[in-house]
Amino acid sequence: MVRPSPRVLDGIGTVARLGLAAVWFVSGAIKAADLNQAYIAVQAYDLLPHGVVSVVAAAVPFLEIALGVLLLLGLGTRLVAVLSVVVLVAFIIAISQAWARGLTIDCGCFGGGGQVAAGQTAYPQEIARDIGFMVLAGWLIVRPHSLLSMDGWLTKRPAVVGED
Repeated sequence: MVRPSPRVLDGIGTVARLGLAAVWFVSGAIKAADLNQAYIAVQAYDLLPHGVVSVVAAAVPFLEIALGVLLLLGLGTRLVAVLSVVVLVAFIIAISQAWARGLTIDCGCFGGGGQVAAGQTAYPQEIARDIGFMVLAGWLIVRPHSLLSMDGWLTKRPAVVGED
Protein backbone atom coordinates (compact mmCIF):
# COMPACT_ATOMS: atom_id res chain seq x y z
CA MET A 1 0.00 0.00 0.00
CA VAL A 2 1.27 3.45 -0.91
CA ARG A 3 1.39 5.89 1.98
CA PRO A 4 1.18 9.62 1.37
CA SER A 5 4.44 11.43 1.94
CA PRO A 6 4.79 13.67 5.01
CA ARG A 7 4.80 16.64 2.63
CA VAL A 8 1.38 15.63 1.23
CA LEU A 9 0.04 15.15 4.75
CA ASP A 10 1.44 18.57 5.70
CA GLY A 11 -0.39 20.01 2.68
CA ILE A 12 -3.66 18.46 3.84
CA GLY A 13 -3.01 19.90 7.29
CA THR A 14 -2.40 23.32 5.76
CA VAL A 15 -5.74 23.21 3.92
CA ALA A 16 -7.51 22.11 7.12
CA ARG A 17 -5.78 24.79 9.21
CA LEU A 18 -6.40 27.64 6.78
CA GLY A 19 -9.97 26.52 6.08
CA LEU A 20 -10.85 26.45 9.76
CA ALA A 21 -8.99 29.74 10.28
CA ALA A 22 -11.15 31.37 7.60
CA VAL A 23 -14.34 30.02 9.17
CA TRP A 24 -13.46 31.34 12.62
CA PHE A 25 -12.16 34.69 11.42
CA VAL A 26 -15.09 35.43 9.11
CA SER A 27 -17.77 34.32 11.57
CA GLY A 28 -16.16 36.32 14.38
CA ALA A 29 -15.62 39.43 12.27
CA ILE A 30 -19.23 39.47 11.06
CA LYS A 31 -20.49 39.19 14.65
CA ALA A 32 -18.00 41.74 16.00
CA ALA A 33 -19.17 44.24 13.39
CA ASP A 34 -22.70 44.11 14.88
CA LEU A 35 -22.61 43.18 18.56
CA ASN A 36 -26.27 44.15 18.97
CA GLN A 37 -27.22 41.47 16.45
CA ALA A 38 -24.89 39.02 18.20
CA TYR A 39 -26.81 39.74 21.41
CA ILE A 40 -30.13 39.04 19.65
CA ALA A 41 -28.74 35.76 18.29
CA VAL A 42 -27.49 34.55 21.70
CA GLN A 43 -30.69 35.66 23.44
CA ALA A 44 -32.83 33.76 20.90
CA TYR A 45 -31.49 30.43 22.20
CA ASP A 46 -33.24 31.19 25.51
CA LEU A 47 -30.55 29.37 27.50
CA LEU A 48 -28.71 31.97 29.54
CA PRO A 49 -29.69 34.58 32.13
CA HIS A 50 -29.98 38.11 30.75
CA GLY A 51 -26.68 39.33 32.21
CA VAL A 52 -24.77 36.33 30.89
CA VAL A 53 -26.21 36.80 27.39
CA SER A 54 -24.44 40.16 27.16
CA VAL A 55 -21.10 38.67 28.17
CA VAL A 56 -21.37 35.70 25.80
CA ALA A 57 -22.55 37.86 22.90
CA ALA A 58 -19.61 40.21 23.42
CA ALA A 59 -16.99 37.49 23.99
CA VAL A 60 -17.81 34.89 21.32
CA PRO A 61 -16.95 37.05 18.28
CA PHE A 62 -13.53 37.91 19.69
CA LEU A 63 -12.88 34.31 20.74
CA GLU A 64 -13.66 33.25 17.17
CA ILE A 65 -11.37 35.94 15.73
CA ALA A 66 -8.57 34.85 18.08
CA LEU A 67 -8.98 31.20 17.07
CA GLY A 68 -8.91 32.25 13.41
CA VAL A 69 -5.78 34.37 13.77
CA LEU A 70 -3.93 31.67 15.72
CA LEU A 71 -4.82 29.07 13.09
CA LEU A 72 -3.85 31.43 10.28
CA LEU A 73 -0.45 31.87 11.91
CA GLY A 74 -0.22 28.17 12.74
CA LEU A 75 0.59 29.00 16.34
CA GLY A 76 -0.48 26.45 18.96
CA THR A 77 -2.30 24.53 16.25
CA ARG A 78 -3.17 21.41 18.26
CA LEU A 79 -4.39 23.41 21.28
CA VAL A 80 -6.41 25.76 19.08
CA ALA A 81 -7.93 22.75 17.30
CA VAL A 82 -8.95 21.26 20.67
CA LEU A 83 -10.49 24.60 21.69
CA SER A 84 -12.26 24.69 18.32
CA VAL A 85 -13.84 21.29 18.99
CA VAL A 86 -14.97 22.46 22.44
CA VAL A 87 -16.59 25.58 20.96
CA LEU A 88 -18.17 23.61 18.11
CA VAL A 89 -19.60 21.04 20.54
CA ALA A 90 -21.12 23.91 22.54
CA PHE A 91 -22.61 25.33 19.33
CA ILE A 92 -24.03 21.92 18.35
CA ILE A 93 -25.57 21.51 21.81
CA ALA A 94 -27.13 24.98 21.59
CA ILE A 95 -28.53 24.32 18.11
CA SER A 96 -29.79 20.86 19.11
CA GLN A 97 -31.61 22.13 22.19
CA ALA A 98 -33.24 24.89 20.13
CA TRP A 99 -34.39 22.27 17.63
CA ALA A 100 -35.60 19.90 20.38
CA ARG A 101 -37.53 22.70 22.10
CA GLY A 102 -39.20 23.73 18.85
CA LEU A 103 -37.62 27.19 18.76
CA THR A 104 -37.68 28.83 15.36
CA ILE A 105 -34.40 30.69 15.24
CA ASP A 106 -31.49 31.26 12.91
CA CYS A 107 -28.29 30.02 14.53
CA GLY A 108 -26.51 33.35 14.09
CA CYS A 109 -23.38 31.40 13.22
CA PHE A 110 -22.29 33.82 10.50
CA GLY A 111 -24.15 36.91 11.61
CA GLY A 112 -27.87 37.36 11.75
CA GLY A 113 -29.69 35.22 14.24
CA GLY A 114 -32.89 35.60 16.16
CA GLN A 115 -36.42 34.52 15.37
CA VAL A 116 -37.34 33.21 11.92
CA ALA A 117 -40.50 31.77 10.37
CA ALA A 118 -41.30 28.16 11.25
CA GLY A 119 -40.19 26.78 7.88
CA GLN A 120 -36.97 28.79 7.79
CA THR A 121 -34.91 26.84 10.33
CA ALA A 122 -31.94 24.80 9.09
CA TYR A 123 -30.90 22.88 12.20
CA PRO A 124 -29.76 19.65 10.49
CA GLN A 125 -27.62 21.57 8.00
CA GLU A 126 -26.13 23.75 10.74
CA ILE A 127 -25.23 20.70 12.83
CA ALA A 128 -23.79 18.89 9.78
CA ARG A 129 -21.72 21.95 8.90
CA ASP A 130 -20.33 22.17 12.43
CA ILE A 131 -19.49 18.45 12.36
CA GLY A 132 -17.59 19.11 9.12
CA PHE A 133 -15.64 21.86 10.88
CA MET A 134 -14.94 19.40 13.70
CA VAL A 135 -13.46 16.99 11.13
CA LEU A 136 -10.99 19.72 10.11
CA ALA A 137 -10.15 20.37 13.76
CA GLY A 138 -9.85 16.62 14.38
CA TRP A 139 -7.24 16.32 11.63
CA LEU A 140 -5.26 19.12 13.27
CA ILE A 141 -5.50 17.46 16.68
CA VAL A 142 -4.20 14.15 15.34
CA ARG A 143 -1.64 15.68 12.98
CA PRO A 144 -1.02 19.38 13.65
CA HIS A 145 1.92 19.64 11.23
CA SER A 146 1.27 21.96 8.31
CA LEU A 147 3.15 24.13 5.88
CA LEU A 148 3.86 27.81 6.53
CA SER A 149 3.10 27.58 10.24
CA MET A 150 4.78 29.26 13.17
CA ASP A 151 4.63 25.92 14.99
CA GLY A 152 6.84 24.44 12.28
CA TRP A 153 9.28 27.32 12.37
CA LEU A 154 9.47 27.29 16.16
CA THR A 155 9.95 23.54 16.52
CA LYS A 156 12.01 22.92 13.36
CA ARG A 157 10.81 19.36 12.82
CA PRO A 158 13.71 17.10 11.81
CA ALA A 159 13.73 16.04 8.17
CA VAL A 160 12.30 12.60 7.43
CA VAL A 161 14.47 10.31 5.30
CA GLY A 162 13.06 10.28 1.78
CA GLU A 163 11.09 13.51 2.30
CA ASP A 164 11.40 16.04 -0.50
